[in-house]
Amino acid sequence: MSVNREELREAAEIREKEVFENYEDFGAEDIRELLQKGQYTRLRQVVQELNDADIADYLEDMDGEEIVKVFRILPKDIAADVFSYLEIEFQQSVIISLSDKDAANIINNMMSDDAKELMEEMPANIVKRLIANTDPETRQAINHLMRYPEDSAGSIMTVEYVDLKEHYTVTQAIERIRKVGLDSETINICYVLDNKRTLVGTVGLRYLLLSDPDAVIGDIMHRSVVSLHTLMDQEEVARMFKKYEFTAMPVVDNEDRLIGIITMDDVVDILEEETTEDIEKMAAVMPSDKPYLRMSVIEAFKKRIPWLLLLMISATFTGSIITSFESALSRYVVLTAFIPMLMDTGGNAGGQASAIIIRGLSLDEIAFGDWTKVVWKEIRTAALCGLTLACCNFVKLLAFDRVGMSVAFVVCVTLLMAVIVAKVVGSTLPMLAKKIGMDPAVMASPFITTIVDAISLLIYFRIATLVLGI
Repeated sequence: MSVNREELREAAEIREKEVFENYEDFGAEDIRELLQKGQYTRLRQVVQELNDADIADYLEDMDGEEIVKVFRILPKDIAADVFSYLEIEFQQSVIISLSDKDAANIINNMMSDDAKELMEEMPANIVKRLIANTDPETRQAINHLMRYPEDSAGSIMTVEYVDLKEHYTVTQAIERIRKVGLDSETINICYVLDNKRTLVGTVGLRYLLLSDPDAVIGDIMHRSVVSLHTLMDQEEVARMFKKYEFTAMPVVDNEDRLIGIITMDDVVDILEEETTEDIEKMAAVMPSDKPYLRMSVIEAFKKRIPWLLLLMISATFTGSIITSFESALSRYVVLTAFIPMLMDTGGNAGGQASAIIIRGLSLDEIAFGDWTKVVWKEIRTAALCGLTLACCNFVKLLAFDRVGMSVAFVVCVTLLMAVIVAKVVGSTLPMLAKKIGMDPAVMASPFITTIVDAISLLIYFRIATLVLGI
């Protein structure tokens, strides 16, 4: 039985279509297969149906040469969007491998804030080459953003937004959106400016679509505008977004002129960066902007050793305290066995308090003016925790450790006092750090543990001296 060639071709096309219709199963191997077969047109069609972030994930599983090939195949606008989702090391590899023309096409089609972030991470000679080949408008936007201090609202904003005039009609406004909308970060909110570019109001796309075509923008806009200042710290920016629950907010200068906007995706990046920084500081590690696997051993060493040296030196005070009471301990050697437990419990109690207070300060739930309320609450909490631990420990000392009543009393009273002191120290030091302009995360568990250890030992030996007469 003969088979028609046309039927075979159609069957092959159907099979190929079925393979790529389920894009959930599509991955790096499928892209690699199409590259190896030279089916560039088919690859271009397939990737256009995928999410930009997914394409970036697939590319990061491929080698550098394959990634560059894919970028040369992708349409310019999609290539720029996919590029913005890549990790910085992949971005650098792609940019260096592409020709000046292809690299400039990607930069020109990126949002200005993403392009500026890339420039900050690239070597100076590469930046010079890229800037020289980009459009004057793109070059101006990048240079404008790089003028602002690091971690300020001005440094993370984008200058791609939709601006309208008060005298526009709704019809004119929609025409303006059609003209500039594709190159804007968002069109959900449009910003109304006067002749001096002063921000006077906002209007949502929804209101434009539902309003009379002849209505004037000045009559339907919202005049009460919440804006950010160019020099506002990025942590404060995140708090403003949380407070007002906006998806985008305008950024103005000292004269209330609109300079740019910040969108929710920028805030997500801020929160991730700030949270990572706080966690590193709380673990006594100097913050780094590099992912763990990209950091060399020497870089990791440099980030960790300063705090380790400081904590080691400060911990020598603990050794000095024990040495000063060495003669007393020789008479009651059993007291030595409980030193680790007292120090660990005090450190843990202080760490609990500091973590809660640091988080409260970062969320603006606690201010320095609340310190009396905080300390009073922590004292009461510590008393309950300390009494519970002391009672449990008292039973354990008498029933299992078989120590005398006086020794058990000394240990348990010390335990109670250590927990109270630890929680007071752990709650007040972060607030004090915030007050003097330091990051509260610095006053975290390692630092507080060192302080509490020394205080706990002093309390321990003082009570032992009074009760046991040593």
